[in-house]
Amino acid sequence: MATKQAQARWRSRHQLVKKQLNVMAKHLIHEDLEEIARDYDLKGKGEAVTFATFITKAMRQQAEYNPEAKRIMDLLEHAYKRDRDIYKP
Repeated sequence: MATKQAQARWRSRHQLVKKQLNVMAKHLIHEDLEEIARDYDLKGKGEAVTFATFITKAMRQQAEYNPEAKRIMDLLEHAYKRDRDIYKP
């Protein structure tokens, strides 16, 4: 856990462009984020979260005009919702 002073410095430095996100997640999710960061040469778990949202947004945009991308998104959504208890904190 960061000190109050370190948190205050971070907030002061990034107040206009960033918003801190503290999320409780299972160990499995932390391992997945570390793997994504390693596999895609990212700067850690925070950037892996950003990359995952970037990929999701890109797939949603593709699904608007690409039937195969829509099919894949539908399959992934169904699989996640079916197994969401595995992923929830």
